[in-house]
Amino acid sequence: MNMTQTFAPILTRAAEAETTADPSSVMTLLADSDTTGGLLTSYRSSFAKGAVGAPAHFHTKASEMFFVLGGSLQVLVGEELTVLEQGDFLLVPPRTPHAFAAAPGAEADVLFVFTPGMARFDYLRLLGRVMRGEASFEEIKESSERFDNHYVDSPVWQRALAERG
Repeated sequence: MNMTQTFAPILTRAAEAETTADPSSVMTLLADSDTTGGLLTSYRSSFAKGAVGAPAHFHTKASEMFFVLGGSLQVLVGEELTVLEQGDFLLVPPRTPHAFAAAPGAEADVLFVFTPGMARFDYLRLLGRVMRGEASFEEIKESSERFDNHYVDSPVWQRALAERG
């Protein structure tokens, strides 16, 4: 879609929003690029206590915004680990490696926004199927260009996960 296109106002009612889940989180799909004229994609993730979110990765085109609605989220940005608390905001620019998980011993409720938008809902649906054993991790790897999600090795993040126990 042309990003200069206009689009109708979008209202996603919580009771009507599509959700997808994996064993550690529930994602509520709010607005995807096909409904926003390509401007953004947004969803909400509710992570169980201590749940692992996403491994280290980067996006070549999209900036990713995190807004913590509740709980605590541990994040890696570049090589730096930090914990975001309720009300904290983080914007990660394109090509910056990052990862996230509920902080150790905590739950996390996070609003995510990607700009420009991409068909991220298809990625989240695929991720849920992989986590439930209904699809292979190979499908995630093969989709990196399509979904602008490129995994990287991060010894800092691996150590942080190992320290969780």
